[in-house]
Amino acid sequence: MVVGNVPEAVDFVVAGAGPGGYVAALRAAQAGRQVLLIERDGEAGVGGVCLNTGCIPSKALIEVAELSARVKQPAMGLSVDACQFDASQFQIDKNKIIAGLTHGVKGLLKNAGVERVSGQLSLTNVDTAVISMSDGNVRFLAFEGLVLATGSSPIALESLPFDGCSVLDSTGVLALDAVPATLAVVGAGYIGVELGVALAKLGARVTIIDIEGRVLPQMEPLVSKAVQSRLRVLGISFRPNTRALGFESGLLQVENTTGVADQIECEKVLVAVGRRANSANIGLEDIGISTLGNGLIPVAEDRRLAPRITAIGDLTAGPALAHKAMAEAEVAVDALCGKTSGFDALIPEVVFCDPEVACVGLSVSSAKEQGIDAIASRFPLAASGRAATMGSREGFVQLVSERDDGGLLGAQIVGPHASELIAEAVLAVELGASVEDLALIVHAHPTLSETLGEAAQLALGRPIHTSTG
Repeated sequence: MVVGNVPEAVDFVVAGAGPGGYVAALRAAQAGRQVLLIERDGEAGVGGVCLNTGCIPSKALIEVAELSARVKQPAMGLSVDACQFDASQFQIDKNKIIAGLTHGVKGLLKNAGVERVSGQLSLTNVDTAVISMSDGNVRFLAFEGLVLATGSSPIALESLPFDGCSVLDSTGVLALDAVPATLAVVGAGYIGVELGVALAKLGARVTIIDIEGRVLPQMEPLVSKAVQSRLRVLGISFRPNTRALGFESGLLQVENTTGVADQIECEKVLVAVGRRANSANIGLEDIGISTLGNGLIPVAEDRRLAPRITAIGDLTAGPALAHKAMAEAEVAVDALCGKTSGFDALIPEVVFCDPEVACVGLSVSSAKEQGIDAIASRFPLAASGRAATMGSREGFVQLVSERDDGGLLGAQIVGPHASELIAEAVLAVELGASVEDLALIVHAHPTLSETLGEAAQLALGRPIHTSTG
């Protein structure tokens, strides 16, 4: 507690109004708590990075890029004489989407009776904090419960500091009012691949580099191989085992792991090498909490780091995904409301590239690391009637199951609408279903969802539209 200041008693505090934060505030209000939601960026920060500068605007760009690419390729008697992308108009339309969604979130918070303030929270003890308000005032609090949901920020490279002009983070790229003629992407994770593919489809000449030997290195090699193959078709150059050394006069200086130097001509550079948790300057050291790598906060299964304090989302270990933060928010609120809770949910990981990628649960290799005898059954989209009508026959649906009893352990999907198809696999694994259970489900024909049933039939050794070989 700050000496000389008497804190006001507050019931439930949430720091950060991103997906995890606003869901925590709504859930706490539904539980009958009086909620104070603090957002560093005030009105502009409601919805967080995901809604304002990340998930939503990037998916808008990806959607229009895919549409542009498809109409430029004549298919089944359809051709379009002219297709032009107006980046300035895109910014206007994108901002309308964001404004509509943030307005909706603000309305939900207002209707729930959540008080919102603009400022920066810093802990002073395990049950007290201070808010440095945006208007210059200071507010001292004594809280009953606190959810930390302050998110994360892009990691900058010392050799490539963000300049807001030529060297950009994902937020800067998504704010461009013109498609660059040439783009170098440093980092082949999901952000770099998603935006690199989108801008390539809109006309940029894209080169992606990464210190690792493949794209999407956090995913299965089979998935990476499928995406890398498509990158070549899209005209995107990928340079593995390569690091960036600096950027000057339109040239990105690079070096591979054997020490060979080179340079890449590019108008813009996107640095997408990861994100760091926004855990600094919130007073963790004052309550004896030390952070882990990239600023992550160690928490228990119920997301607690102290009896009255929880942390969620990008502040905690695991993929930095909005749906993870939202799911953790409910666990954290339950814990602070006296309910027994723990976070052990499956988190689907999705990459909105081309082809789309979605994974959940275990792969064969990760299952074996846990001592589980697992098998994979892979159904190729080339054998899907629906994929054929869409002109998108690249990719596969792979189910991972236990060899003895057929229990589903995980799934990897590469192909159109993988982001939607993964939901069935998540449900099946969560409910402890077997491949036989999945095979018995009648899927509509012709649909992409049939491919999960086909993969299940394959696992049982009785495939319909593909062979066991």
